[in-house]
Amino acid sequence: MDKTLIVTNDFPPRPGGIQAFLHNMALRMDPERIVVYASTWKRGPEGAEATAAFDAEQPFTVVRDRTTMLLPTPRVTRRAVGLLREHGCSSVWFGAAAPLGLMAPALRGAGARRIVATTHGHEAGWAQLPASRQLLRRIGEGTDTITYLGEYTRSRISAALTPRAAARMVQLPPGVDEKTFHPASGGERVRAGLGLADRPVIVCVSRLVPRKGQDTLILAMPAILARVPDAVLLVVGGGPYAGQLKKLAAETGVEDSVRFTGPVPWEELPAHYGAGDVFAMPCRTRRGGLDVEGLGIVYLEASATGLPVVAGDSGGAPDAVLDGETGWVVRGGSAEDSADRTAALLRDPELRRRMGERGRAWVEEKWRWDLLAERLKSLL
Repeated sequence: MDKTLIVTNDFPPRPGGIQAFLHNMALRMDPERIVVYASTWKRGPEGAEATAAFDAEQPFTVVRDRTTMLLPTPRVTRRAVGLLREHGCSSVWFGAAAPLGLMAPALRGAGARRIVATTHGHEAGWAQLPASRQLLRRIGEGTDTITYLGEYTRSRISAALTPRAAARMVQLPPGVDEKTFHPASGGERVRAGLGLADRPVIVCVSRLVPRKGQDTLILAMPAILARVPDAVLLVVGGGPYAGQLKKLAAETGVEDSVRFTGPVPWEELPAHYGAGDVFAMPCRTRRGGLDVEGLGIVYLEASATGLPVVAGDSGGAPDAVLDGETGWVVRGGSAEDSADRTAALLRDPELRRRMGERGRAWVEEKWRWDLLAERLKSLL
């Protein structure tokens, strides 16, 4: 692999799925052959301290920009060009194609031989609006390869590109660390600590925002409880929707059957997945298709943990489920569908076991980080 400059806004300690994707990929490359140019997580002493501590632990070089959001401005472009030359990089990986991929021509002119831009869910939204669609088209022409998560995002994004750029697209989804997410991850300890040892548990691990569908699960709980009276919904994660979700649980009369953990440290997430009997996140598309699930790595992490999954039909979420084999895909936002599928799994231990085992095997076959990192290395 050529020495590579990674240009990204999405890098830890900033939390999130894209951030974890890039970090996991970077850790699987030769640390002497990558340099990361990233934005600062957040301003202030606390953010600076957390960022500095994280960067010091990395085996590769991390260069932080003073801004909290890199944009393809002349200043940022000059900095990226300078880093490319200073560190002798001959390839570039944009952690998110839009908008940073607009810097590709300048980096090409500075000596970059290979330029790869990765797309996520938001680029599918860009492809639907005339102005941003034109910018996406420019990014496609300036790069060697645009990667996509799954068929949903490929079909949307490719429609905005020239036929030549669309033909160069390559699938590069995030992976799962099957050694971290596994059936013996510590779920019993979490259940015991929460007083849920003997109760059927529906777990949802995700940031608390409207698209993810935690509200749909809360609205489904009365129907689930009618069939599985001692069931409990375990909502893992933090986010701006937390207050509204807690209010909804009270208004729906199910607050005694819904537990909110709040934000959980990354190292504790595998055990929280393992605390569930069923994983459910009935995500939905919002804002006329602009707010859409790119893939839904949480479904694959749940599968690696041995859980059957109930997924919404937003965007690329169905790409992370073998419908009828590792779980089910339901209409996003449908409390009725979510209740039917979730209750059916809670009442059938053999079905849960079969779907959980199939999901674990699928992750081991197709979604391991080492397999996907090799694909990225070949692109670079």
